Amino acid sequence: MKSGWLEMKDTFIALLRGVNVGGAHSVLTKDLVRLLESMGLSNVKTYIQSGNAVFQVHPTKAAGLCEKIKTRIQRDHGFAPEVILLRLAELKRAIAANPYPGADSDPKALHLTFLASTAGPPDWAALECLRKESEQYALKGRVLYFYAPEGVGKSKLFSRLEQLLGVPVTARNWRTACKILELAQELDAAERGQTARSKYEGTSKTR
Repeated sequence: MKSGWLEMKDTFIALLRGVNVGGAHSVLTKDLVRLLESMGLSNVKTYIQSGNAVFQVHPTKAAGLCEKIKTRIQRDHGFAPEVILLRLAELKRAIAANPYPGADSDPKALHLTFLASTAGPPDWAALECLRKESEQYALKGRVLYFYAPEGVGKSKLFSRLEQLLGVPVTARNWRTACKILELAQELDAAERGQTARSKYEGTSKTR
């Protein structure tokens, strides 16, 4: 690598489950930022209080980040939330693949439930037994789209999704998911611009 050039970092999204819900498992956003920065992650940004962080890291250092973040929160805050990590491209695909276009007019009706890993064949019969007539869902890879016009607060199906899918999950409503994507894209564009400028400056110095 030439002097003055920057190695391109990848943009990631960390979704923490059950953080700052009902007064339990509290982690202030400023503390989350500080914690992630202390792990060598850069340009850390957060969105609202529900455990959403966007950051950048070199691809070679991304392995095992979920467990590392979980362990650090356990050490510093006394509980270990499930952490689901997405690359920017994964979140972009999840937003683009939304099968429920009505979400734009009622963004809190649609929840994107992100899976820690690809689930095995779900128990579709059990899912159907719990589903309200107004509820709809679609599983695509590591995302289950759950459309509930009546809300998810009293949804029996929504409350048992993790059990029925057999893998850890965490959900974000459509508005929150879109805002996180917007934040991640802004961060990624800034990183690409900085890398391009550094490469240009490095090339100029060698002429």
